[in-house]
Amino acid sequence: MISDLVAVTGASGAVGGRVAARLARTGVPVRLLGRDPARLPDLPGAVAAPPAAYGDGEAMRRALDGAHTLFLVSAHESPGRVTEHITAVDAALAAGVERIVYVSFLGAAPDATFTFARDHWHTEAHLRMTGVRHTFLRDGWYLAGIPAMTGSDGVLRGPGGEGRVSAVSHEDIADAASAVLLDEGTGHDGATYELTGPEAFTLAEAAEELSRHTGRTVRYVPETEEEAYASRARYGAEDWEVAGWVTSYQAIAAGELETVSDAVPTLTGRPATGLSAYLRDHPDSYRHLLPEA
Repeated sequence: MISDLVAVTGASGAVGGRVAARLARTGVPVRLLGRDPARLPDLPGAVAAPPAAYGDGEAMRRALDGAHTLFLVSAHESPGRVTEHITAVDAALAAGVERIVYVSFLGAAPDATFTFARDHWHTEAHLRMTGVRHTFLRDGWYLAGIPAMTGSDGVLRGPGGEGRVSAVSHEDIADAASAVLLDEGTGHDGATYELTGPEAFTLAEAAEELSRHTGRTVRYVPETEEEAYASRARYGAEDWEVAGWVTSYQAIAAGELETVSDAVPTLTGRPATGLSAYLRDHPDSYRHLLPEA
């Protein structure tokens, strides 16, 4: 158990919010950071920092003043995300933060197929260069994303080929992160943990699992790269964002997201959650797929 202040970024989000709640339940002093303080959770023993965007170094320094550990959830995808991360890290160091636990991505590399995974590698490289105590949590695709990316027409489509993905639940990520944050020893320093589910499955297998839980036929339709860009053009997103969507599937096809790690059970002391168990426990995640009554 630690007694020093832990700053949690993205505290209104799916990962940061869960981590903040877990830390608060243990009595650890927590400072919540978020772009909109009105959306921050009301947690016992936790205090909200003034609003501070990652790219605003002075605001981040003030928000992190007095914090010992920073739980750094990656910023929303954008062309300038690496710069924002670097600014936030440098502000943390200027504020006296001694330890940073960073939420990265499975397969982070400078030449990763998934374009957003490259951002994580560059952020990791900067953290290493600073010499600050650090731990990297490389999570894979979210299990919640499987039903979310399946259309109401019952089709999951993308250029994933026959590749496999070891998707992980938000709860498992939060439990693993909390275990690392609550251990003030040096055993996690410099460590990289790949946070995955207990198995890697194809998108066709995911569709079959969705079919079993929804009671309707859900199909996986593999796309070519050209088809993938064309089918997503209707959203009107910027080119860099569409490229991220498409390359996330292509990373599956390339075998870059099939790693299955024992990090979740090792850190949490319980098995990681698989797709079937996730769908069983989260029926709201596929409500849009259920046959009309």
